[in-house]
Amino acid sequence: MTRMAEYSPKHFLWRAQDGVAIIRLNRPDRKNALTFDSYAELRDAFRALPYADDINAVVFLPNGGNFCSGGDVHDIIGPLVAMDMKDLLAFTRMTGDLVKAMLNCGKPIISAIDGVAVGAGAIIAMASDLRIATPEAKAAFLFTRVGLAGCDMGACAILPRIIGQGRAAELLYTGRAMSAQEGERWGFFNRIVAADALEQEAINLADRLVAGPTFAHGMTKTQLNQEWSMSLEQAIEAEAQAQAICMQTKDFERAYRAFVGKQKPAFEGD
Repeated sequence: MTRMAEYSPKHFLWRAQDGVAIIRLNRPDRKNALTFDSYAELRDAFRALPYADDINAVVFLPNGGNFCSGGDVHDIIGPLVAMDMKDLLAFTRMTGDLVKAMLNCGKPIISAIDGVAVGAGAIIAMASDLRIATPEAKAAFLFTRVGLAGCDMGACAILPRIIGQGRAAELLYTGRAMSAQEGERWGFFNRIVAADALEQEAINLADRLVAGPTFAHGMTKTQLNQEWSMSLEQAIEAEAQAQAICMQTKDFERAYRAFVGKQKPAFEGD
């Protein structure tokens, strides 16, 4: 196992507190637009998280009133126009690898959205497990607005699972913005909170998850992601195996003994 509390990325902000990793993209003057380097470094960070025993939840926070404006027009979009197919495919696979790393990191991810979350910013929110928004938040999968397909970074697979096929189709075809109120009504946002409460709400939720049975949370995340491609019988069998594994943990025994003793269990993730 590795430790990531002292991780020091070059292309985004990272701090860890009480088992929670807090990430902010750090280009507020560009509405936190992504670059080739920040994409790759985020991918590598999430790839390392399954082996980090000191991080049990992740929170993405906005910076400067915005979440993320997607790929930077000058640093990414411009150079892409000049690339050949081989280099373009390397780039699109790398961005998809960020989503795969988020799905497979074994830790619940909370995105706290203020201002714009568009393009790849909307994808980061989509690939998170939970999403909290301010009333001013807007999410847009605007790939068709720049002449691209809406099927970017897993959007056609994941977004319909969250908000439904018809609603996802509308957003992916038109590229229009989804308001915070619409997103909450459709199930994209778990809840809406005031801007001045957003950061603390997200961290409080992460703290609640970290205080729970973190090994079991990892199992839950795995099953949530994998069962979409299973038959019902396969899913029930996979859950039987996952639950039998969790029944061998000390946290399961702690919960039982706490219940018998009429106490609140103190989970330790083992």
